[in-house]
Amino acid sequence: MAENRRSFLTKIGWLTGGLITPVNTIRARAPFKLGNYRVYFTNGFKVMEVSQNEAIIWTRLCANEQPNPLIHPKEKHKSQNNEYPIDFNEQMPVREMDGGVTGSPGWVRAIVENQRDKQVSDWQQASGEGDFTVSFPFTGLEPATEYKVRLEGKAEKGKVTAHQSGSFRTAGSEASPSELLLTTSTCQYFWNHDDKDRGFKTYDAMRQLKPDFFIHTGDYVYYDRIGPMVDNLEKARHKWHAMDGWPSLKEFYQHVPIYMLKDDHDLLKDDVFPDSNPLGEFTLEQGLQVWRENVPLKGKPYRTFRWGKDLQVWLVEGREFRSPREIIAGGGRTIWGDEQKQWFTSTMKASDASFKILFSPTPVVGPDREKKMDNHANQLFSEEGNWLRQFLAEMNGVFVVNGDRHWQYFSIDQETGLREFGAGPVSDAQSGGWAQEDKRPEHQFLRVKGGFLGIKVFRQNDIPKIDFRHYDVNGNEMHQEEFEA
Repeated sequence: MAENRRSFLTKIGWLTGGLITPVNTIRARAPFKLGNYRVYFTNGFKVMEVSQNEAIIWTRLCANEQPNPLIHPKEKHKSQNNEYPIDFNEQMPVREMDGGVTGSPGWVRAIVENQRDKQVSDWQQASGEGDFTVSFPFTGLEPATEYKVRLEGKAEKGKVTAHQSGSFRTAGSEASPSELLLTTSTCQYFWNHDDKDRGFKTYDAMRQLKPDFFIHTGDYVYYDRIGPMVDNLEKARHKWHAMDGWPSLKEFYQHVPIYMLKDDHDLLKDDVFPDSNPLGEFTLEQGLQVWRENVPLKGKPYRTFRWGKDLQVWLVEGREFRSPREIIAGGGRTIWGDEQKQWFTSTMKASDASFKILFSPTPVVGPDREKKMDNHANQLFSEEGNWLRQFLAEMNGVFVVNGDRHWQYFSIDQETGLREFGAGPVSDAQSGGWAQEDKRPEHQFLRVKGGFLGIKVFRQNDIPKIDFRHYDVNGNEMHQEEFEA
């Protein structure tokens, strides 16, 4: 078992390191010969990992202008809120599946500019090996600055047929207070969409608030649910194509940077551990591969970002470094692993931000269902959970925002006083797993529905304040809490 875990971590190390080439070293090889056909940015683009001076632009080159139409009706599960497609043929060609977007070989370049500066990447090749995805790291950006983004794509040199544009703002300097708004949500299954034309109402509602950035806390797609149920690499990739083809997501990302965390369903399957069995032919290592194709990171999957003088966020990894499921019971179980824990405690202690938010793919406070066994609010990881809650409670201005749970809540840990906000799932059809009437002593707010969480950081009479608001899928405010430093 120890040998299996070393092998697993070795593969993770290969996947997490050295995937991003600095933009000034990207050099396209001699173009391959292609006919004069059109290519498209059907899956839009994302501005990712934005800091004061850096950003990564991700996109995918596509062969068709629109995703495949939805041809299957859906119905609500008899014992759940979830909706599933009716009579979905799991064996149909993936290229014909609902929401499918075929990729295309070709060339892409990205342009980032403000009023004083312009950076143009070299042309980068999109190929089937990487699912026709490309990413461009940009450095040397200015803090607290609005940038325009422009993408160009072509099947061969000299004939640009694809255009996409948008904008983003870099993080503010830690030396200066800056008012900002971020939004966050979790858990989105393609067939739980609540707008058949646009996808998810939550994204349109968030777009109206014009947030500075968005954090998705995991389960961006669901490999282990039908429509299709993933059993190979092609079907796993399809899940991302279909999700990123929704207009509500594409339009949101045109102007809102995103940070992404992964959890079990967008890595392999429910409650995945390093020693979990594959889904058919689809392995955990392939799950990591597909994740990296869609979420290009500069380095480790755990990272921290400073947004102005008053806010610092931590994004942690909960699947790659955890103990195998079959480890001997009693002590030593970990979700984060020693290296990540050391990084987290040292960076948290070193921060002088007024407010510090841990974004976790899974709960730290909860409460959670007694039968669950994969997060820090569960008995299985109580030793590490107790340590983490105590550590966070001893720091000033700390909050936890978690994903994974399919209900909205605000909880206060009875033993330590640590405060946690559950953002809730993207759609109402995704909500469930907890009874509305089951309000525990920890719950200060409980709503078993979908939507998102908005977090505003600002100053009033030079006093730093932070405001948490739960919204429903239409953007109506459901609950509000405000704190000052």
